[in-house]
Amino acid sequence: MLELVDLTHRYGTYHAIDRINLTVKQGEVVCVVGPSGCGKSTLLRSIAGLIKPTGGRVLLDGRPVESTPDNLAVVFQDYSRSLYPWLSALANVSLPLRRRGLDRKARDEAAMAALTEVGLGTAAAKFPWEMSGGMQQRVSIARALAYRPKLLLMDEPFGSVDAQTREELEDLVLRVCAHHGMTILLITHDVDESVYVGDRVVVLSKAPGTVTGDLTVDLPGPRDQIRTRELDAFVKLRADVGRMVRGMTNNNHHEVEHR
Repeated sequence: MLELVDLTHRYGTYHAIDRINLTVKQGEVVCVVGPSGCGKSTLLRSIAGLIKPTGGRVLLDGRPVESTPDNLAVVFQDYSRSLYPWLSALANVSLPLRRRGLDRKARDEAAMAALTEVGLGTAAAKFPWEMSGGMQQRVSIARALAYRPKLLLMDEPFGSVDAQTREELEDLVLRVCAHHGMTILLITHDVDESVYVGDRVVVLSKAPGTVTGDLTVDLPGPRDQIRTRELDAFVKLRADVGRMVRGMTNNNHHEVEHR
């Protein structure tokens, strides 16, 4: 469904990512981790068509991505800048649906359904500045859900909220993915989060970022913040990913698939 072929990008003389090859299947949740400055956000912006890579290709359903595709949505880390403060939660969520050609009633119905799904059905009339950070990020996720994208990109979406809210949002993403069969590429710097949320964890090297590992996450579902993290398999995977992020070798790590 998503294919990256030798994806490369430079900012002037700075080499951010180098010849990244990756495939993502329909319905997968793929988490991308790596050391700070390894090009994770550059990778996401290239996939989203927000920047034009200096080399390689991005293919979505076999078609080259030349600009931002209509069937794609992005949730950014900085929710305070991604929501319009003068619009209510309902209006923020319904706004992108104009691109779908829906009338006002249909837009509002879809937006309300999405807000209800993320637990904000009673907060539709609130403005962003009346909400907590976790609530604002739920609005951002609802906006993406209402759009019904083929691919949902998430750029460290939980990095600006407290630990408890982060866990609640991680579980929300898992429920949404299971319910809609949505394909998600999630950028994160949190190793634990990548193993807890992902079906696969892709590890990037330090800049210029390139794929150094692609680990399959084989954990039983439904996942639980306490029970799942206590599993020996979770602890082992977390250690394997952590070693790879730090550039440490381990010949006995969990099954790694280089795709």
